[in-house]
Amino acid sequence: MASEVQEEIPVHEEFFLCGGVETQILKCGPWTNLFDTQSVTRPKLLIFIIPGKSRKPNAQEIEDIYGLNGQIEHKIAFLRAHVPKDVKIILIGHSIGSYISLRVMKHAPELPVIHTFLLFPTIERMAETPNGRIATPLLCWFRYALYATSYLVLKPCPEIIRSFITRKALERLSFTGEIPLKNLLQPFCLANAAYLGSQEMIQVRKRDDEIIKEHLPKLTFYYGKTDGWCPVKYYEDMKKDFPEGDIRLCEKGISHAFVLGFSQEVAAIVADWMNHKLPKI
Repeated sequence: MASEVQEEIPVHEEFFLCGGVETQILKCGPWTNLFDTQSVTRPKLLIFIIPGKSRKPNAQEIEDIYGLNGQIEHKIAFLRAHVPKDVKIILIGHSIGSYISLRVMKHAPELPVIHTFLLFPTIERMAETPNGRIATPLLCWFRYALYATSYLVLKPCPEIIRSFITRKALERLSFTGEIPLKNLLQPFCLANAAYLGSQEMIQVRKRDDEIIKEHLPKLTFYYGKTDGWCPVKYYEDMKKDFPEGDIRLCEKGISHAFVLGFSQEVAAIVADWMNHKLPKI
């Protein structure tokens, strides 16, 4: 099945310098540069996925590029620079990517976003969640100890040992997909992720009801039943405050980190939503 999908939809990796950062992009489709593509063959719709965490090498043009606001500016800069204005956009945000997606819509209203899917959305009160109560002291108070430990323990490790540790950890999570293991335990990746995580705990507090209300017809929320980052209470609050919104609760037992075992299921769910919504958009 995977080979059939790859034959029908080419997938390739590219790197762009965006906001002073070498940015890795995975593209699905035959297009490389949308501005160089003739308008007749140019796609009319772009699906832009913002994951929960991203890893990038050192660079500095956007202020505080590895912080939460810097990540928002980075996504806006990419869309403005690489997507023609006549190409409509669907945003898919997962976890903190949902928060970033909403901020993209707020700070770049000129972008032609026609719909946004927010999966297991961490858009409010992160530090108060079950996972947040554990992560906040680790990321905000003991972050530098984590930095030192990662450099002292992981930096001297040969690549083969880091890959082995990562592979065994993923096996314990019953993850069978194929992902590049090279950078997962790189100290600079862990340091950047911890820094971003600390800002999430501090900054993601009050839900931005203003932007949600403004764009509610364009939003689909998908909450998990056993999500330690956005509890069912947050889903219930959303349903109560926005009864007319498209706000759903997962009934399939899918975890917050669905890429570690449920990526195909979530892809099928979102694809089904798109098939139902796109004719109406």
